[in-house]
Amino acid sequence: MRKRMLLILAVFLILGSLAGCSGGNSAEAEKTEDGKVVVDFWTFWGSETRRPIIEKIIEDFNNSQDKIVVKHTYLPWGDIWTKNLASVAAGNPADVIINDINNVSQRAKNGQVEDISKYLDDSFKNQFYPHLWETVVYENKTYAVPFNTDTRMLFYNKKTFQEAGLDPNKPPQTWAELEEYAIKLDKKNGETYERIGFYPLWDNPNASAWMMNADNGTGYIEDGELKINTPKKVEALEWLLKWQDRIGAKNVQAFKAEFGSEQSNPFIAEKVAMWTDVGTFYTQIRDYGQHLDFGVAPIPSFTEGSGHWSEGGGFVAEVPKGSDSPEEAVEFIKYLTGPEAQKYWAMENFDNAANIEAAEATMSELLGKDKEVYEATVRNLEETKMGPVPVEYPEYHDRINPVIDNIMRGKISPEKGLEKAEKDVESIKK
Repeated sequence: MRKRMLLILAVFLILGSLAGCSGGNSAEAEKTEDGKVVVDFWTFWGSETRRPIIEKIIEDFNNSQDKIVVKHTYLPWGDIWTKNLASVAAGNPADVIINDINNVSQRAKNGQVEDISKYLDDSFKNQFYPHLWETVVYENKTYAVPFNTDTRMLFYNKKTFQEAGLDPNKPPQTWAELEEYAIKLDKKNGETYERIGFYPLWDNPNASAWMMNADNGTGYIEDGELKINTPKKVEALEWLLKWQDRIGAKNVQAFKAEFGSEQSNPFIAEKVAMWTDVGTFYTQIRDYGQHLDFGVAPIPSFTEGSGHWSEGGGFVAEVPKGSDSPEEAVEFIKYLTGPEAQKYWAMENFDNAANIEAAEATMSELLGKDKEVYEATVRNLEETKMGPVPVEYPEYHDRINPVIDNIMRGKISPEKGLEKAEKDVESIKK
């Protein structure tokens, strides 16, 4: 009889333990001695630049009300998401986490993030750029709030333009002009390049962005339909291979081997005359390239009038599944993504705010080159495409990227490579 009672007790203990790890919201919220609900906030912002900024925002929120206290936990890039998934599975996650914007639907489908729709009114979404808001909605429910975003721009050295006989106030508008300008900007000593006018795969965007640009803004997957193997994407890869052939793979690799950050960046060191990168690249130029006379422009369009399409990314604030204080977590998210905090983040980081009012306020306060570059990135959002991962094709990039690498190495033709990539992605449809 005693053994039977012990067995029953053991079963109840196990069931109770499993219930505690089920990801529900039944756990009691942690509170301070004075009764404030503790919201544990995880980010990967631990640098000397960004950590003080996010902690100032947290401090301002904590001082703005007397019901919630947010505690910041820094976790290194990469580790944060592994630990997030482990903590969700164990039933003891953070209350708010900064996560990738293009994978929200995947996390929603997998039950890793809370549906926060009931905490937001219908007008809340109007604060944010529509193409960003689309990424946080899955099956008509909201699972995150956009925090920031980015877009790719063309930075060009005006001094080298003048040296090459090009108008420093007229950057290339099409791929044909980009190639024409680059050849004029090349500076060689025999077979060795002292300066390369341009190479399309340094540093952003990658091959997928050029294919999307060529294909009238069409990504790999549109409305659940595969658009990987299209004539324009094949043409884009053939164009990329021509750049490599003209400059020479050895020269491309030799230049890349010398790349570094900050003042050793090849554009800042004036070893490359035109450079594509996200808008925040400007902060490197501002801090380490004061000698540069540069301009910024949209990525050239495939043909005249086809669109200066750019890839976009960014991050969201979300509530991991199983948070014991989701309502308080959302209250903090509302502040974090509101105009005041977003403007402060944008002004200090030169980041593209997801909040429209904050972006416009930032533009109005910046001056000189700061204003010129930030305004250019905000305008560029109109032709920036996000790449949300469809739930039917999880991790589809893992099937495509190795094929693209083999195409660039000459192991397979663009046409056959994209045909293979599309079949490989189709095979993982769930």
